[in-house]
Amino acid sequence: MKTDIEIANSIQIKPIYEIADKLGIDRDLLEPYGRYKAKLPLSLIDKSKIDGKKLVLVSAISPTPAGEGKTTISIGLTEGLNRIGKQATVVLREPSLGPVFGIKGGATGGGYSQVVPMEDINLHFTGDFGAIEKAHNLLSALIDNNIQSKTHSLNIDPRTVTWKRVMDMNDRSLRHIIVGLGGTSAGIPRETGFDITAASEVMAILCLSDDFEDLKNRLGNIFIGYTFDKKPIYARDLNAHGAMAALLKDAIKPNLVQTLEGNPAIIHGGPFANIAQGTNSIIATRMGLTLSDYVVTEAGFGFDLGAEKFFDIKCVKAGLKPSAVVMVATVRALKYHGGMKLDQLKEPNLEALKKGIGNLEKQVENMKKFNICPVVAINKFVTDTDEEIAFLAETCKALDVPMEVAEVWAKGGEGAENLARLVSKVAEQCTCSMKPLYDWNWSVEKKIETIAKELYGAAAIDYSAEAKADLKKVMDLGLDKLPVCIAKTQKSLSDNPKLLGRPKDFVVTVRQIEIASGAGFIIPITGSIMRMPGLPDIPAAEKIDIDNNGKITGLF
Repeated sequence: MKTDIEIANSIQIKPIYEIADKLGIDRDLLEPYGRYKAKLPLSLIDKSKIDGKKLVLVSAISPTPAGEGKTTISIGLTEGLNRIGKQATVVLREPSLGPVFGIKGGATGGGYSQVVPMEDINLHFTGDFGAIEKAHNLLSALIDNNIQSKTHSLNIDPRTVTWKRVMDMNDRSLRHIIVGLGGTSAGIPRETGFDITAASEVMAILCLSDDFEDLKNRLGNIFIGYTFDKKPIYARDLNAHGAMAALLKDAIKPNLVQTLEGNPAIIHGGPFANIAQGTNSIIATRMGLTLSDYVVTEAGFGFDLGAEKFFDIKCVKAGLKPSAVVMVATVRALKYHGGMKLDQLKEPNLEALKKGIGNLEKQVENMKKFNICPVVAINKFVTDTDEEIAFLAETCKALDVPMEVAEVWAKGGEGAENLARLVSKVAEQCTCSMKPLYDWNWSVEKKIETIAKELYGAAAIDYSAEAKADLKKVMDLGLDKLPVCIAKTQKSLSDNPKLLGRPKDFVVTVRQIEIASGAGFIIPITGSIMRMPGLPDIPAAEKIDIDNNGKITGLF
């Protein structure tokens, strides 16, 4: 069996100008990054052309080590839509180097449903993550410089500074550090740390900004901490936002690449859904809707994380109107939720499937809470039995949700044609209008409680002493009317990664609440979720290599 990279390298991809031609883009407007990728200018976005276009969100059940193939289905569905005569573009997030070199892998799909050039996309791509990292760390440097200054000081209390540094790598040793050591000329010692770049508020801001002006304003609104006399300090007080925005002058522009079947793919932004909003940029989505009749997009991890934030934060903020939502599930992932061990999932086991089906049932319930027309896509593997597939079909019928089986890894768009017909039918006939789960004007506690009880299935919410103090800070700063972007483990509907399937009667613990006033939301942090992952015992990086001809090996 060929690896993903071998499949990608076996197919002759088209010059990026030919992909631009498919979208009706003037070649002179492209900003090429080599032969197969390019930046798209924001001037191409025309909001007047968006009405009537079909926006399809792809989400999934709670993720497992077995993999669900959400990105692969998103790409395959796009291929299938184009095969049946629909003009469709897939709009995705950019991969982070942390998972690429760690354990999860990249984010370019798999098999015959990939976006290419996959090596470039999964590694440095067009440098967007680097620009975000530099803009973030510029603010960090300006903060410490101001704390050190004797002539230009804002009187910042170092003990209150919440702004860390970021790096696009899994490195647990940097979670908690001391800076400013080395004597009086090296700064003021204080405790801080690193988050992964995907968790940066600058990443969230880039993905929620409308244009350069909005980007700069949001950067200026980043909350830093307090002065010694308790005055709040923002990035604009350091005059940081202009230079930060300048570093993002290219990163704000979406990236155009292609699928293996030569269809357009727009990739932009990369926030994780367990610690941020988990969706690509508003700009990229609007770009896709301007240029195509159908846009297939995805939200990270399970429906309870990425999809909730897609609807309650991104769609509300941008006025987006999704036409359908696709829930991806696999037989083997549901068997894992039913208690089967990872190395046994290829074996038929209807009983384990029945035990794990609760996760799919709950996530389908969650889909319906937003008043969006739902579809279930079963990402089929060769080890799935007819009996197991039949059980899933019966379950979906009982849930009153249409279902289709897709074989996109092995067959690409051909394996998604039936799914494409179903999704297009649902999207074109759907008369529903998305309804957010909560009103931004509700209290912070009510917003958190609504998500935790309605979507997760929690019995109660518990706030630590630190979280209660953070709630008071949010109120004092007048930020309580912002939406909430809950940070939670992706492995469970609960905040405990060990509770698989459909857990019940659990308590969600909010241990602290971070402020992302520039992005325009607050972040309740639950359970033991961390914003700087670590590498596994045997990281994927150990298998990646490059030969004298520049050919990369070991990358999936």
